[in-house]
Amino acid sequence: MSLTRTGKSCVIVVENIPAPDDRRLWQEARALRRAGLDVSVICPATPEHPAAFEILDGVEIHRHPSRARAHRGSLLEYACALFHQTRLLFKIQRRRGVDVIQACNPSDLIVLAALPLLALGARFIFDQRDLCPELYEAKFGRRGPFYWLLRALERLTYACADHVVTANDAFRDIALSRGAKAPERVVSVYSYPDAAFPRGRAPQPGRKTLVLGYIGVIGDQDGVDNLVRAVSHLVDVRRFRDFHAVIVGDGPALPSVRALAKALDVEDFITFTGFLGGEALAAHLAAFDIGVIPDPPNPSNDKMSMNKVFEYCALGIPVVAFPLTETRRLLGDAGVYARGAAPRHLAEAALVLMRDAGLRERRAECARLRAATAFDWSREARKYVAVYGQCLRLPEPAFDDRRREEALIPDA
Repeated sequence: MSLTRTGKSCVIVVENIPAPDDRRLWQEARALRRAGLDVSVICPATPEHPAAFEILDGVEIHRHPSRARAHRGSLLEYACALFHQTRLLFKIQRRRGVDVIQACNPSDLIVLAALPLLALGARFIFDQRDLCPELYEAKFGRRGPFYWLLRALERLTYACADHVVTANDAFRDIALSRGAKAPERVVSVYSYPDAAFPRGRAPQPGRKTLVLGYIGVIGDQDGVDNLVRAVSHLVDVRRFRDFHAVIVGDGPALPSVRALAKALDVEDFITFTGFLGGEALAAHLAAFDIGVIPDPPNPSNDKMSMNKVFEYCALGIPVVAFPLTETRRLLGDAGVYARGAAPRHLAEAALVLMRDAGLRERRAECARLRAATAFDWSREARKYVAVYGQCLRLPEPAFDDRRREEALIPDA
């Protein structure tokens, strides 16, 4: 497929998940490629993606070493990432120039790597996926010097940003108020799955055991420990054993949640698959009967648009979650919500669905309807690509993506 080349180069920088595993980043990168930009991604290397450089779907991926799992989330990790991000930005600048740098938080330190090239005239887009000060407060249960340092870094990132792309409207309100950005420079782009994401469930003939499914990052703030404790409550307190939990994903907290499952003696009821992709991912997702969002209530999660919401709805399965404001707004009647903030409350909500096949199907139908009518990536891609058009002052035809879901069709 031929593209209208703009002659412009952009670099997307992400710190915590490599390309192409970061679904939001990869959909954005492919949308920009389809719009005619030369796209580079800077991200960490992982055992699954060790190559320092490769080209996928026309996107250049530059990977840098990341610290060992024990150092993730530490100052050492951030310093290491900042060094490599700066180094690779200058490498790309020397080779083909950099017109736009897009920083995907967390962390908000990425702006420091971008500053030298911004001084040389590059434009800057802040893709705000998380509220880092609130994440810190949720993780440590307090404010303090680091909280205010994060607020200062957030202010610097806002100040340097020509445009801000936020993960939802709640974050957009914060960019307008706390970031003092002009409304025309802030656009919310939701992380809806594109058509490449597995859709629907495969029938499981003869299977009686229900599957509680989780897909996502396994970090300290993601609440996967809540899911493990909920499984323990179902097994040991409620004596309900006709189910199995499947946890798909990887992250710094994976060893601790595995250890928790062993300590609670529920290892036989939980499968940890690690990171999956391709057919293996599709097969596991197709077996999910109920999707679980175990992220605990806190000021950060309450405003977060969880990718799991969109992915479970694309699968057409009912969802169990804590009563987070943004999660409830997005899920509506596709979800059953815990009546409290403890793992036992999550377990009791799951039990309601597991014991009522009719309720599961009604909630599943609501999920399918939301995925079909509300969660449209092609619309979000148009908004996202238009930000680059404004930032680079490019003529609109170069960013016309009416060629059927531009982010989904590989380059010829």
